Amino acid sequence: MSAETLKIGELSMELIRKNIKNMHLAVYPPSGRLRLAVPLHTAEETIRLFVISKIGWIRRHQRSFEQQNRQSPLEYVRRESHYFQGRRYLLSIEEVDAPARVELKNNTYIQLYCRPNSSKEQRASTMREWYRAQLKQILPEIVERWAAKIGVQVPEWQIKQMKTRWGTCNIPQKRIWLNLELAKKPLSCLEYVVVHELVHLLERHHNARFFGFMDAFLPQWRSLKEELNRAPLSHENWAEEGD
Repeated sequence: MSAETLKIGELSMELIRKNIKNMHLAVYPPSGRLRLAVPLHTAEETIRLFVISKIGWIRRHQRSFEQQNRQSPLEYVRRESHYFQGRRYLLSIEEVDAPARVELKNNTYIQLYCRPNSSKEQRASTMREWYRAQLKQILPEIVERWAAKIGVQVPEWQIKQMKTRWGTCNIPQKRIWLNLELAKKPLSCLEYVVVHELVHLLERHHNARFFGFMDAFLPQWRSLKEELNRAPLSHENWAEEGD
């Protein structure tokens, strides 16, 4: 695998040549940074024509990132905004001489119980583990239901923090990974990501066949994708396109 910088007109992007079959273009927030992965021996003219064909798509996503309502870096202090299943809550903190824990208080507060003088990192860790526990409660039913509808088997799924993807799929092992940040998103968006990754077990690439499956199983997937990338989070919203 090799990396270089590619410039086409006013566009500048990271170009990665690696052992893949198709070209994949990604736009990353917050600045609209571009990354293009291509098969090892792809001709320069083929690359240029591919990028030129995607200029409208690139500009559209770069503009959407500029307009997104991004959340400021979290400090884990009282009355700070936090999100769960697409709903905004205020953080309430109570210092206790007991193990840290989190619970919802009506429709307004996320209550964080923590030891006196706990650090921001400790509070963040407690919140992450709470989000993980919430996902582990709801994901088994969602994955099982959609796997049955799509007609695939998923012997294993996992949750992990990811910076640039909402989910990934290991096709040979039939394993999917889901971003911990999805706990903050509406349940409908979580289901969209699950369906997206499960469909990869039918079609590896983002091509016409893949999108045909998405249309058949989840006709509203495009609006859910827009909602997923519109909600106020930090750096995880992104866009990817393949040839």
